Amino acid sequence: MHRRPLGRGRILAAISALVLLVGCVLPWYTAGGDSGLTPITTNAFTDKGIVVFIAALVVLALVSLPYAAGDKPVALDRSLSYAIVSAVAIVAFAWQGLDFIVADPTGLRPDLAPGAWLAGLGLLGLARATWNIARERRI
Repeated sequence: MHRRPLGRGRILAAISALVLLVGCVLPWYTAGGDSGLTPITTNAFTDKGIVVFIAALVVLALVSLPYAAGDKPVALDRSLSYAIVSAVAIVAFAWQGLDFIVADPTGLRPDLAPGAWLAGLGLLGLARATWNIARERRI
């Protein structure tokens, strides 16, 4: 059996998806805690951020799908699939961020919301990976 090499774009997509998964677990927003009260933190699992988590899982599935299918080519392993997943995740992330900005923009500081910043970096990496996959030659 001859397996197709993974490629630079798919490696970057897998790494970006792992960064997204870590970012989804960390706090995305922190409110309160100024006057001795316990701060309220939220992560990706509270609202629209769950779409980012699911998108990271879908990207990992897309990367591993050709290897699970064997030697036959898989129709889903195209740049369009990665582009759709990336676009949906970016829209959900931006929408969630807009909700946080409307509520209180100070809760999105990097020290209070490391997960949101890490997820943003993961989404940038995923967008770059999608571009790399689109530029690859098809075999």
